[in-house]
Amino acid sequence: MSKNHNHTHHHPTLSGKNLLISIILNIVITIAQIIGGFLSGSLALISDAVHNFSDVISLIISYIANILTNSKKQTKQYTFGYKRAEIIAAFINAASLIVVAIFLGIEAIKRFSNPQTINSNLVIWMAILGILANGFSVILLKKDANHNLNMKSAYLHLLADMLTSVAVLIGGLLMKYYQIYWVDAILTLVISVYLIYMSWSILIDSTKVLMLFAPKHINIDEVVCEVLKVEEIKNIHHVHIWQLNDHDCHFEAHLQFNKDIKLSQFDLVCEKVEKILLEKFHINHSNLQPEINRDDLKELIKQD
Repeated sequence: MSKNHNHTHHHPTLSGKNLLISIILNIVITIAQIIGGFLSGSLALISDAVHNFSDVISLIISYIANILTNSKKQTKQYTFGYKRAEIIAAFINAASLIVVAIFLGIEAIKRFSNPQTINSNLVIWMAILGILANGFSVILLKKDANHNLNMKSAYLHLLADMLTSVAVLIGGLLMKYYQIYWVDAILTLVISVYLIYMSWSILIDSTKVLMLFAPKHINIDEVVCEVLKVEEIKNIHHVHIWQLNDHDCHFEAHLQFNKDIKLSQFDLVCEKVEKILLEKFHINHSNLQPEINRDDLKELIKQD
């Protein structure tokens, strides 16, 4: 099999330092809110603390994944290196957040039938602490979140934390001035639904990458149509397209030629195909097998 590889791409440099700062801030928030939640009796505050604790775990996973991705290179044993570490981290982060949200939702429903008097002053101050610390973390990670699924999951965790702290603050004010203590359970339930909503798309996207699905922005029929415009190619079959991570998209296929050609000519054809794949579909790694009269099924997608 002849192989042609195109690695003309530039990966943005991610800031592990920003992640580390966010981890430290979230540890402080978690400890403060757990203590404050138990002292005040607020389920919403404890919910926010549990959410923050899940963020500490997820941010640590993201931090480790970031280090592995950027420092560990390919070896003969690990030919792809650790490029999927961040995708795995994104999957774990999203899945864990959904589990936490379901648990909090169940606890909130139980609280409806048994509302409790809550120390609203403590709730208010702990919520303000959460807003400030998480808001700062969100600003730190916003840039990296635009081009990295792992960082996006961490960013959304922190953004959700900040917004839930805002909700807890509003609840604390309502409890303080209007003694509406059942609002604590309402806020917890709303937070739970919001967390599931925020995490679901990341869970699906990371699952698709891990399952080697073709990226959603690529239409295989369009890829085939463009490749067949190269005059030397008669047929393209046994096509596979998948994402290795956020940045690397791989393509492999068998190319049937109109006539027998030299290896040097095949290289020129490969360059044409690689240019099409990169410029039109952002596929930066290709593996092409030439054929002339090989007796095999010419199916676009080979059914194993």
